[in-house]
Amino acid sequence: MLRPERMSKVSVTGSRGVMPTVIETVHDLSLVHLSDYDGSWEGFDNGDPIEGAENASEKLVTVRALESTLDLSADEAEPGTLEDGWEQRLEEIRTRINELDDRRAEINDELRQVNEKIDRVAPFAELGIDLDLLSGYETVDVLVGEGSLEEVEAAVSASDDIRAFETFTGGNVVAVVAAPAESADENPIDDALVGVEFTRYEVPDTDQSPDDYVADLESRQRDLESQLDEIDAELEEIKREEAGFLLRVEEELTIEVQQAEAPLQFATTDHAFVAEGWLPTEEYDRLVATLNDAVGDSVEVEELVRADYNDEGYPTRTEDVDHGGSGGAEETTEEEEREVATQEAIADGGTTAAGGDVVTMVDEPPVIQDNTGPAKPFEFLLRLIDRPKYSELDPTVVLLLTFPAFYGFMLGDLGYGMIYTAAGFLMYSRFDEDIIRSLGAIGMWAGGFTMLFGVLYGEFFGMHFLGEVVFGGSPPLHKGLQPVYANYGQTWLMVSVLIGLAHLTLGYAFGFVNDLDHGVGDAFLENGSWALLMIGVWVWIFSHHGEGVKPEFLYTSFGNGSEAAFELGFTGFATEVGMYVGLPLAALGFVTMVYGEVKHYGGLGIIIGALESFNVLGDVLSYLRIAAVILAKAGMAFVVNMLFFGVYVTGEDEHAEWHFATGHMPEVGATSHGHEVTEVMFGGLLHGGIGLTLLGVIVLVLGHIVVLLLGITSAGLQGIRLEYVEFFNRFYEGGGRTFEPFGGIRSDDEK
Repeated sequence: MLRPERMSKVSVTGSRGVMPTVIETVHDLSLVHLSDYDGSWEGFDNGDPIEGAENASEKLVTVRALESTLDLSADEAEPGTLEDGWEQRLEEIRTRINELDDRRAEINDELRQVNEKIDRVAPFAELGIDLDLLSGYETVDVLVGEGSLEEVEAAVSASDDIRAFETFTGGNVVAVVAAPAESADENPIDDALVGVEFTRYEVPDTDQSPDDYVADLESRQRDLESQLDEIDAELEEIKREEAGFLLRVEEELTIEVQQAEAPLQFATTDHAFVAEGWLPTEEYDRLVATLNDAVGDSVEVEELVRADYNDEGYPTRTEDVDHGGSGGAEETTEEEEREVATQEAIADGGTTAAGGDVVTMVDEPPVIQDNTGPAKPFEFLLRLIDRPKYSELDPTVVLLLTFPAFYGFMLGDLGYGMIYTAAGFLMYSRFDEDIIRSLGAIGMWAGGFTMLFGVLYGEFFGMHFLGEVVFGGSPPLHKGLQPVYANYGQTWLMVSVLIGLAHLTLGYAFGFVNDLDHGVGDAFLENGSWALLMIGVWVWIFSHHGEGVKPEFLYTSFGNGSEAAFELGFTGFATEVGMYVGLPLAALGFVTMVYGEVKHYGGLGIIIGALESFNVLGDVLSYLRIAAVILAKAGMAFVVNMLFFGVYVTGEDEHAEWHFATGHMPEVGATSHGHEVTEVMFGGLLHGGIGLTLLGVIVLVLGHIVVLLLGITSAGLQGIRLEYVEFFNRFYEGGGRTFEPFGGIRSDDEK
């Protein structure tokens, strides 16, 4: 669908006594996106949480903390059942898990200290000196660290505070034993080593040898790690036994907290409440019927508005929502709706009145994208930018129809398409995450079009035999890489421009529809003027008026004869069409476009409009990247195959054809494919002996993998760019609110 699902704003009014029942009923339905009361009505305040909300919130925090400790996720178990005494069971589980978690924290802390001690004693082991010999002296100083022995000895020797010293080394570790002079300050070695790059190590407080000390530490390390394993095993056992119970408790407490805190969004008095929210229009009758069954006449349910909305969230067209009548449509202005929306509600024991239909809480309607089936996965591409606003057209269907076609047209290879399709199917079928499944579905669509165009191009991993097998000779399409088919390369330039014109015109049409709420005139100035300017300019370009400065292929690509890739008989518009249709259309579009800019920016709009008018050329020419990718990817695949198979040429100049030597490499002058071989472009690794053949296999496989991956980054990114930058800029802003119904997740991803 091109429009998001139609939404209605409803009001539920009733006495405070039935509010808990109403909340529970609406929660179970999971249909209504609640609006927040802003406290602006005289006599109404935001409601207070239902009794027990704080206690339920604390328990919910506890349960989620326990799940985090157990690393428990919702997809690891099905929620169990709750029986009497579940709170006591939850407390027992909490106590058991917290004790284990506290013990694990203590062990981890001790293990960290043991590891640090092992790291600290490692340098002393290199010295091979017992640790008790490195400390405890009164007449000499001992310092152990890592640094340059030569620099350390030079610095200590030059110190007047040291009368004698000796050094010991092991690896990069240096130990200095020094006798201080009588006039020396405390720590003379430290003073001497100022300016020397030296890392000091603290001597462990033990009389053991370094090896014995490390052995004891490693023994303790293993013991602590064993204890951790036991604790983890016990926590894993709790997880297996209690996962379903904890998930069920979380579910129940979540519901309880949601329901208990719902009055915070209501407008309430001592005796009454008013709740408002959005729901799909088609669900209104079900809401009314369910509430009537639950509380009878104790509440009044009213559909306040069913409308189209502008980009500020105000209705531009309000429909008659009297479900007992035929209904019509009443046009309202934005200012009127603002006034209505801000009227004060009157507290009168459970009713609201403001002299007519009252839109009591002004907020934008949430958005449910109404796409099903094949178009659904392409919502992911749209949301990479943003969700459409309620007032905007939803272009998801256009993405379905254009993006895979762009992708397949640019790559066009049966072999690559099969791999893309297979990869997409694996992503779609093997994963549960919506994003990955959407990417998989998009991959299958893109792969399908790549296979389709691959058959039409007659290519299989860059090889051309498919055209001979399927079409008995030349396929209907060629990428235009070879000289004999060079006219196709020019034709793809023409096709790219025509695709751009069609794509952009559709974008302007969407923008026109989006802007109709501002009036037909404004919609035309914002969109129609640009479309006229663009179409007029390009009608003139395709005409014979001034043809001497235009490229010849504009008139030959779809004409007649050997120069035409497709003989459609189009040799350009007549000179008169360019002069009396193209130029007047462009002039009308330019004048109205500039007028629209002047309305926005005043006199400066003339300059802005004049400068921006060149966009009708640049935006269309941007689609030439389609032709560029076709030729680039064809060239890359050709080079990979040429390196392995080799290529020989038949014919000359513009009639030259390139052939892969899949069997043997013919000599120049021999006959192949009914024509004389005129050149061997490259002999091919396949024909160079066993060693070169093995190297060629590696080149062939890796080369096609590179082309395959670059196909995603080039064709994929270029296709996305054409959608996002060129197409969406004509009409799309995004920024719609996600539909989050009270009571559960009913996003449009799960409809």
